[in-house]
Amino acid sequence: METLAFKRILLKLSGEALAGGQGFGIDVGRIDQMAAELQDVHALGVDIAIVVGGGNFFRGMADHARAMDRVSADHMGMLATVINALALQDALEKRGVFTRVMSAIEMNQVSEPFIRRRAIRHLEKGRVVIFAAGTGSPYFSTDTAASLRAMEIKADAILKATKVDGIYDADPVLVKDAKMFDTISYMDVLRLGLKVMDSTAISMCKDNNLPIVIFNLNRPGNIRRVVIGEKLGSLVSG
Repeated sequence: METLAFKRILLKLSGEALAGGQGFGIDVGRIDQMAAELQDVHALGVDIAIVVGGGNFFRGMADHARAMDRVSADHMGMLATVINALALQDALEKRGVFTRVMSAIEMNQVSEPFIRRRAIRHLEKGRVVIFAAGTGSPYFSTDTAASLRAMEIKADAILKATKVDGIYDADPVLVKDAKMFDTISYMDVLRLGLKVMDSTAISMCKDNNLPIVIFNLNRPGNIRRVVIGEKLGSLVSG
């Protein structure tokens, strides 16, 4: 049995990650790849909770939503995350990994309501828990929901999956010699205005000393590598 750096994780996935290369909607092949990787990590004995975004369907802060009432737009974004959560649940359960979707907005026909003690019990029983609908409140991002849920379930770390290798001092796609940080403090992330997670999420993690690992999801096996303690991506800590 491999030694685990993190026994209980909160994995933050963007909605765009589920869209794969098509940019919109759900790429079934991409979700199956993610499910296979999560199955591998789950087999190590890791408690896995997931917060998924909804940007592959609708984002409350997107340009096309600017003419809308912010509260209505945010509620639509929350519903988009439920669609993604159900798709990910289906892919995991096809691989024999028992999974529960818990929504911050009650919709009993398709998900359980979020109840903290029940979520922890699911994790203790070896089930993957997917938290949908953000915090259930407008004006809060799914990054903030990830920070909140991670603290509620007493996760050892937040693993934020991205399309780049870690945190850079500039956009590595636009700036050729952008520098990547192996480690960085919460305060430096806030001071430098780095677009890792929104400032509310970073501040919550800082106040509760919850580490964040930013890593590249597009390299197969990276979730496992982070969990067993390989030096990968960027670590945000005190």
